Amino acid sequence: MSPESFNRPRGYYVRAAVLVLAGLVIGLGISAGLNLQRTSNAQKHVTPDAMLESPFVPVVEKALPAVVFIDVKKKVASGPSDPQEEFFRRFFGPGDTPHRPQFRPTSGSGFIIDAAGHILTNNHVVSDAQDITVTLNDKRTFKARVIGADRETDVAVIQVSGDNLPYLPLGDSDRLRIGDWAIAIGNPLGDLRGSVTVGIVSAQGRSNLNIYGGTPAYQDFIQTDASINFGNSGGPLCNIRGEAIGINTAINPSGQGIGFAIPINLAKHVADQLLSGGTVKRAWMGVTLAELTPELAEGLGLDGRQGVLVQSVLKGQPAERAGIRRNDVIVEFNGDAVTDMQKFRIKVADMPIGSRANLVVLREGKRVPVIMTLGPKPPEEQIAQGAPAEPDAEEAPGGLKVRDLGAEEKANSGVESGVMVTGVADGSAAEDAGLQVGDVIEEVNTRPVTSAAALRKTLKDAKAAKKKNAVLLVNTNGQTRFVPLRLE
Repeated sequence: MSPESFNRPRGYYVRAAVLVLAGLVIGLGISAGLNLQRTSNAQKHVTPDAMLESPFVPVVEKALPAVVFIDVKKKVASGPSDPQEEFFRRFFGPGDTPHRPQFRPTSGSGFIIDAAGHILTNNHVVSDAQDITVTLNDKRTFKARVIGADRETDVAVIQVSGDNLPYLPLGDSDRLRIGDWAIAIGNPLGDLRGSVTVGIVSAQGRSNLNIYGGTPAYQDFIQTDASINFGNSGGPLCNIRGEAIGINTAINPSGQGIGFAIPINLAKHVADQLLSGGTVKRAWMGVTLAELTPELAEGLGLDGRQGVLVQSVLKGQPAERAGIRRNDVIVEFNGDAVTDMQKFRIKVADMPIGSRANLVVLREGKRVPVIMTLGPKPPEEQIAQGAPAEPDAEEAPGGLKVRDLGAEEKANSGVESGVMVTGVADGSAAEDAGLQVGDVIEEVNTRPVTSAAALRKTLKDAKAAKKKNAVLLVNTNGQTRFVPLRLE
């Protein structure tokens, strides 16, 4: 402190204190007048109305404009109970009744996923459609066209053309947890447009469901207790952030509070292929699989339940070429443990065709590494046959069309060799002999039939040699009989 400060009178300090106090009083007055008092975060952001507002309102405001009502007209053949058919039958007789095509209206839901007007929905909503009309929540109506549809996942993409189309962002269904909020939006029963129901994700990975309109081959459904009804099909299942996490697809008619949705990641993968090429190409191994139940594991002498069981290996397909055998248990695929059959099938299908897969199988208690080059998945009907298709096979003498049997068909029929009847010409000797599509011809003239080409050659040679009949050993549903086939 300087020497001068000791010489200042007491009045100096009194006046200074008074000035400081006066400044504080004036400052507080100005602050109160201008409402400059600091408020807490709770006072700033929480009002009584905000505290009472539903957390789902922002979700609906974000998603509902992009949800659409889909009105579909499907052409169906008129049946014998059709009143118009009965009218024509009375006047023209049963043989001359004209078959008039009928149009059956159906409806469903969907949601726009981009500004270009692409809409995700279910295949069973738009399959066989002759006319599709899409109505937005703002009452605008558009005609739509099908970009592509995939029966095996029940996913379809249609498109409308319009300006300022709202669209719904897509979430990540791989991050879902059981117990997460689930909000279903759609048009239940075809009349209750723009309905919103709320629940939670109650389970994941549901499969083996029978779906109205066609059961998809690949199933990995999200289960929710958000109410889903007929007409909701194709609409979005949303998360609490207003993102689509699934496509509402199926209900359980015998239960309440149970609905199912296709995970959006699976739907997006399919939609990307439909948008790029109109079809979905899948890889496959060429095996039939079964879940490894405790009973099967015990019967096979396995300690655990991890993996999927190979029931059969189709001839000439990637698995056979790689050395996979029946009763192998696939426990690893590209370094990941195989624990679920449906997820494994989807993972294989999503691989690029021609790519190499590294598997580990359990065989007779030992881990065996297998390297496989995945091939393209053939049509379902060809897989069911278990053999390469032969749709345009040459007709054999007697009015028969036949094809080779697949390995699985031979096993199921209990035959070592033979061919399957795929066609019987009207009025032919084969028809007179009682042969039917699905019969298996095991022998001709007491000799085993090794192929369709061999059967045709044998019958042609017999006919050229002026033989009147050939004797076939025919297997019908496990019962064999000898059938004479007239060659003249």
